[in-house]
Amino acid sequence: MEPTKEAEHILSLHELVTGTADIKGILQGVTGFASAAMSQAAGATIDCALTLRRRKRTATIAGSSEKAERLDRIEQSLEQGPCVDAINLGRPVLLADVATDTCWPDYSRVLAAEGVRSALGVPMDLGETSEAVLDFFAPATGLFTENVITEAAAFAEVAGSTLRLAIRIETADQLNADLKTAMASRTLIDLARGVIMAQNRCSPEEAFKMLGQASSHRNQKLHTVAADIIAHLSGSPEAPLRFED
Repeated sequence: MEPTKEAEHILSLHELVTGTADIKGILQGVTGFASAAMSQAAGATIDCALTLRRRKRTATIAGSSEKAERLDRIEQSLEQGPCVDAINLGRPVLLADVATDTCWPDYSRVLAAEGVRSALGVPMDLGETSEAVLDFFAPATGLFTENVITEAAAFAEVAGSTLRLAIRIETADQLNADLKTAMASRTLIDLARGVIMAQNRCSPEEAFKMLGQASSHRNQKLHTVAADIIAHLSGSPEAPLRFED
């Protein structure tokens, strides 16, 4: 990949991360850039899909077109195809011709029915906790030349660094949101315990035990019971607690 072209990809992907609110939108943007880059390199329209897998989360799939996303989902459900092998092997995997390739017969038939003649899977390096792969679809054979595959791999390397950044940002935001929720719940419980102590003239331990018994009896979470107590005391149906950044 030419340095100027790589610089263009880096700039475009950086703007995508800073200007997009959620990881699904970022993946959608990456597939759009990838499709445009590979279409230019191959001289024909190349669709692209992207599958992101993260620990303890369901896979997120995005595509440059509805067809690309659908074909990628089928490949994942069949557990066979070039992108499945690419993510396992850690290198690009080519399905050169759906009419003659015998590696993935079921998936080749699906692609042929959709007017796709060849496909390319290119893995992305996201570290130990995540993995992703770009899935390219071509309407003819012979479009994924050695040069095009090299460019696809180079794009995947640049896009991978962008996705690693996006995932870190999303993780940090989620941790921050979880911390705020935990702080709000803890504060509600402490306030409710204070109310119980005042009403029953009991110790903090006894008040917490009473709160726990109410939680068990109502089959509600502790912070929900605590919120009800505070809401009843304040005369408001809700007693939101917010923690600013």
